[in-house]
Amino acid sequence: MSTTPHLRTVLASVALLLIAGTASAQYKYVGPDGRVTYSDLPPPPTAKAVEQKKLGNAGNAPTLPFEVQQAMTKYPVTLYTGDKCAPCDEARSFLRTRGVPFTEKTVNSDDDIASFKQQSPDGTAPVMTVGSRKSVGFSQASWVNLLDSAGYPAASTLPRDYQNVAATPLSPNTRAAGQSVGQATAPAAGRRPGTPAADTPRNPATPPANPSGFRF
Repeated sequence: MSTTPHLRTVLASVALLLIAGTASAQYKYVGPDGRVTYSDLPPPPTAKAVEQKKLGNAGNAPTLPFEVQQAMTKYPVTLYTGDKCAPCDEARSFLRTRGVPFTEKTVNSDDDIASFKQQSPDGTAPVMTVGSRKSVGFSQASWVNLLDSAGYPAASTLPRDYQNVAATPLSPNTRAAGQSVGQATAPAAGRRPGTPAADTPRNPATPPANPSGFRF
């Protein structure tokens, strides 16, 4: 059976579209009906033989494992940290070692501290939120349980070149360090809230550090 030139052109166009769609698809999986599907959307929970492909136009950005992407979509992780806070450093290191992508919000200025009270009324840091759930203060056991229940892998599966986004101040009104006169700073571990360091001279024009009781 012969085909007209017009029909051949149409068939060729359809074939090119199908090939282009398959090439740009990020996911390949087998549905409950046994059919293979290519899509740029995550597959349903009933899908089998899930494969994730790196998009051709993704540039140099590393592709995250499917399990991590699923957890990030449902339960994004945010870490709230203070300056000179040893538990905050431990929490950050724990998340990086486990391979959990997270957004870090720093709490240093008066505006940061005021916003932070919504997460930790008594000023305890660090704080980790996983979706709508929250853990105040770093406790590895409780953080492990929280991340496990959210579906994050127990050990890092991130690409070696993966890097978290740089930390940003919690309050959008916070200026860069050193640019705000009289900016409040979180106290060092062991220092009583509201008490300046021994080598810091008092200045009546500058409010004492940590006026709102931010603590670790």
